[in-house]
Amino acid sequence: MSDYDAIFVGAGHNNMACATHLALKGWKIAVFERNPAIGGAVQTRELTLPGFRHDLGAMNLSLFAGSAFHQNYANELKSCGLNFAPAGDCFASVFPDGRWFGVSSDMARTVERLEGFSAADAESWKRLVAEFPAEAEHIFGLLGSPMSARALAGTAWKLWRKKGVRGALDTARLLLSSTRTWLEENFESPHVRATLAAWGMHLDFAPDIAGGAVFPYLESMANQSFGMVLGKGGADTMMLALEKMLTDAGGRLFTGSDVVEITTAGGRATGVRLANGDTHIAAKAVVAGVAPGALQPGRLLAKGSGDAGFDTAMKKFRHAPGTMMIHLALDGLPDWTAGEELQKFAYVHIAPSLDQMAKTYQQAVAGLLPDEPILVVGQPTAIDPSRAPVGKHVLWVQVRVLPAEIAGDAAGKIAPASWDKVKERYANRAMAMIEAHAPGLKKKVLKRAVFSPIDLERENPNLVGGDQICGSHHIAQNFLFRPARGYARYNTPVAGLHLTGAATWPGAGVGAGSGYLLAQQLAGR
Repeated sequence: MSDYDAIFVGAGHNNMACATHLALKGWKIAVFERNPAIGGAVQTRELTLPGFRHDLGAMNLSLFAGSAFHQNYANELKSCGLNFAPAGDCFASVFPDGRWFGVSSDMARTVERLEGFSAADAESWKRLVAEFPAEAEHIFGLLGSPMSARALAGTAWKLWRKKGVRGALDTARLLLSSTRTWLEENFESPHVRATLAAWGMHLDFAPDIAGGAVFPYLESMANQSFGMVLGKGGADTMMLALEKMLTDAGGRLFTGSDVVEITTAGGRATGVRLANGDTHIAAKAVVAGVAPGALQPGRLLAKGSGDAGFDTAMKKFRHAPGTMMIHLALDGLPDWTAGEELQKFAYVHIAPSLDQMAKTYQQAVAGLLPDEPILVVGQPTAIDPSRAPVGKHVLWVQVRVLPAEIAGDAAGKIAPASWDKVKERYANRAMAMIEAHAPGLKKKVLKRAVFSPIDLERENPNLVGGDQICGSHHIAQNFLFRPARGYARYNTPVAGLHLTGAATWPGAGVGAGSGYLLAQQLAGR
């Protein structure tokens, strides 16, 4: 039995950021992680062949680079080994007609590409980029603030003072708009619309779902304005730096240590019990970096929270559709028929139209394997060659959006079965889609590793059904309702028990947002 000020369940990046901040403030900290390695969805491993380093989940570290946590601890993180690989050619999309569009941090290049589709779209882009700093001040201010009535009032006051009533309403409308609405109001080219809309699919926003516009807006404007960053050598550069910062500050980290119960007494969290029977006491706080369902009665909280409404909300927390990951060790980068320049981009999307994205989403939520899933093709070695042997490459392929349980196949070619039985066949469908835009890719594959939605959940129980964003971000489960009404400030009915991670405000993305906000709350700003 050991005594700590705070105990953390799980070593995802939010918990690690929170634990590190508190350790630096003098708290006695212990972090328990069930897996052999820390990081949750932010890990880098040799999944295919020796020397080929693949990001298991998250690849893009731009949010972390721009986060409040990184701004406060940039020097310490760098001294602990954090190293970024900047990408000037950020994202692109390829289309069945052989054309492509992409966003680079070089404004002139992006605008030139836009002019090839629509002169009006090029002018709209320049206008949006010029307006972005003023708009970003308020949106990022909201995303970086605690989700409380007082904080929201302060954000609204600043917005009104800076932009007036009309400007404030315009910002509010952007936050509530669907992706399609925003795109159709600003761009006329279907190619440009589809390229930007693909980012909504990263966060469970098909084109016609309210609240989806802000994510394509922020990603496209931020990439244009600042570029993108990956982790040098792998995304785990961030986790390794956090680990060193934590342990240098006296925090203790235990891997291979599965927490099976959060202990309570008198309505307060008192510590944890591990699978091996060991117990550990927390004097001030227990911080659970888990999916909300893990807090329902009979799981981490054996008898529940004592509040039936909270217990029901945790049980009914809605997860987004699943994802498949395909990791490839390659002899060379894909030969994109649309243009050789595509080999320079960090991401290439295969998502041909807003209507196709909407159809794919509906197929997945109906339990069907989509006939044409959305593909996010990551080319990290185009940005950071150190991730593979000289002359070789890795490809990171996200296959979105997929059902957790298969009721059928929209293409009518794969009979309903478990993911374990069909994952390789479905991976072949995704590979054929890439091959259609990059002939000869299959011949370049040295080895591949496929992770179905269920494989991802086995790796990380927070990815329920392969949901890589740990919960739908639809308006009914966002802002003051994330993860549930009355619990948007990482609180629970159990005193001293806090919830962090993508299921909490401000949601998914590798930005340490919930962890740092909770750390400031616990330690005092």
